[in-house]
Amino acid sequence: MATGKINVSVENIFPLIKKFLYSDHEIFLRELVSNATDATLKLKHLTSIGEAKVEYGNPMIEIKVDKEGKKIHVIDQGIGMTEDEVKKYINELAFSGAEEFLNKYEDGAKESGIIGHFGLGFYSAFMVADQVEINTKSFKEDAEAVHWSCDGSPNFTLEPGSRQERGTEIILHIAEDSTEFLEDSRINQLLNKYNKFMPIPIKFGTKTETLPKPEDAKEDDPAPTQEVDNIINNPNPAWTKQPADLEDKDYKEFYRELYPMQFEEPLFNIHLNVDYPFNLTGILYFPKLTNDLNVQKDRIQLYQNQVFVTDNVEGIVPEFLTMLRGVIDSPDIPLNVSRSYLQADGAVKKISSYITRKVADKLNSLFKNNREEFEQKWNDIKIVIEYGMLSEDKFYEKADKFALYPTVDGAYYTFEELQEKIKENQTDKDDKLVVLYASDKVAQHSYIEAAKAKGYEVLLMDSPIIAHLMQKLETSKEKLSFARVDADHLDNLIKKEDAQISKLSDEEKETLKKNLEEVITDKSYTVQLEAMDSDASPFIITEPEFMRRMKEMQQTGGGGMFAMGSMPDMYNLIVNTNHPLVGEILNTKTAKKRERLINQSIDLARLSKGLLKGEELTNFIKRSYEMVK
Repeated sequence: MATGKINVSVENIFPLIKKFLYSDHEIFLRELVSNATDATLKLKHLTSIGEAKVEYGNPMIEIKVDKEGKKIHVIDQGIGMTEDEVKKYINELAFSGAEEFLNKYEDGAKESGIIGHFGLGFYSAFMVADQVEINTKSFKEDAEAVHWSCDGSPNFTLEPGSRQERGTEIILHIAEDSTEFLEDSRINQLLNKYNKFMPIPIKFGTKTETLPKPEDAKEDDPAPTQEVDNIINNPNPAWTKQPADLEDKDYKEFYRELYPMQFEEPLFNIHLNVDYPFNLTGILYFPKLTNDLNVQKDRIQLYQNQVFVTDNVEGIVPEFLTMLRGVIDSPDIPLNVSRSYLQADGAVKKISSYITRKVADKLNSLFKNNREEFEQKWNDIKIVIEYGMLSEDKFYEKADKFALYPTVDGAYYTFEELQEKIKENQTDKDDKLVVLYASDKVAQHSYIEAAKAKGYEVLLMDSPIIAHLMQKLETSKEKLSFARVDADHLDNLIKKEDAQISKLSDEEKETLKKNLEEVITDKSYTVQLEAMDSDASPFIITEPEFMRRMKEMQQTGGGGMFAMGSMPDMYNLIVNTNHPLVGEILNTKTAKKRERLINQSIDLARLSKGLLKGEELTNFIKRSYEMVK
């Protein structure tokens, strides 16, 4: 029997491993199962090139929990180790030895799926165990079995072992502060989290399987059952296959496998598959999305060679796509490094650009091949597309061809189509194209109807980031402005050469304004007298486009240095000097009647704007009944 000290550069690395190596101790199982997978895949490669003269067979990895003995066993049927290899790979802390293997068999080993760089691998066992044993036997002829043991200090023992078949068994003697890992439910949870799609079958206990009834069985006879291995993983998940080998139902089944508690089906998927200049496979799904920007993120799972790493893919997937779901698998994404390093990494930048391009190309092909279906899905996907147009210039360039602008009447236009449709009617005297829009069809109904009466198209733009996107469109396209239908009266929104002439003299206007301001004491209203068509509303309440848009942008992030999100609402009260009612207000002899007419008119305008509430609404209803008696 040999004894000695593990060759490490500090007196005792184990307390460091336990405290600082990983913030989350649960990953010990991921590391050990990854090593077992590597050992199995190494054997597969060596048998395929004839270097290992053994039968590869159908190996599996087995996890056993001995609750009474406070032990966890991780057993593989892989390559195993000789005594010299144990000394080299375990005692010299040379990680999993995968890197050396990859270098030696450079030609074919990289395609074998060996994981190879999960940090300190085997030594993560000491985060949860106060003693670890290894029973191992190499695949090599005449190799003796070896037993290694260490109690969490640099001291180890190495002696002949009793293992009969090739492979390795790791035995963890679980420490008192980690007994949660002796619960079957906890191990099951970890295996499902990290190892659900590992390339080698993983057995954890057994399960009862119901068999078909024999043909001569009676109706009341129970169906026969049998105990079978409980294989917890799917070694061949959809993203590892070629798109040509998958049908639509396969993608939907895989979505249910990823998100078993998600009952809505995805709208469509994007299969990622590239091997140059980096390796990346995966499937992204567009789920039905709400207008809420906060609840959707962290649903994409990042894997490295089928081992789950994280569901925080910020920095790898462009931010606007973090609302999607699915899987990305790449051996080229560095692990266990800072977020700032990740964002500066060249390979990661290329991966992020590739994903952006693939998503844009998929959306473009959906738009071109089945526009009707694309229009039906628009409300469920627009938040991602609008967010992408705002945040990624390259995506904006592509999306400008397929992004849709729906009208309040349910027609859908690309920007080019919209421009063509409205340029004749909605170009103002300064040759600027004015796009009218509403954010709420019900609340802004009267304003929408007034615009439609003039033959104007009104878009329905109601996502939370639309103010930001309009700002971007206005700066990136020439002679364009967006205006919400209630931002001003229509003649001011789309100014033409032929301005209306007021029926009132300047003196009459001054008197009218004074009368109005005596009654209107609310400081949030600015009175403006405007000459409009006599059939336009007498009183219109508008919200200035610039101020309102800045407030909206402030509330969803950005929008300049002014804290407009917390500013009080400001309104313009536009009074149509050409309306008969306004003339009646001006010519009314009694102050009481004039006040009642003004209050009633303002309240009607506020009612159409959805601003009349509480006590003021009650008073308006009372006054209305008095007037119709």
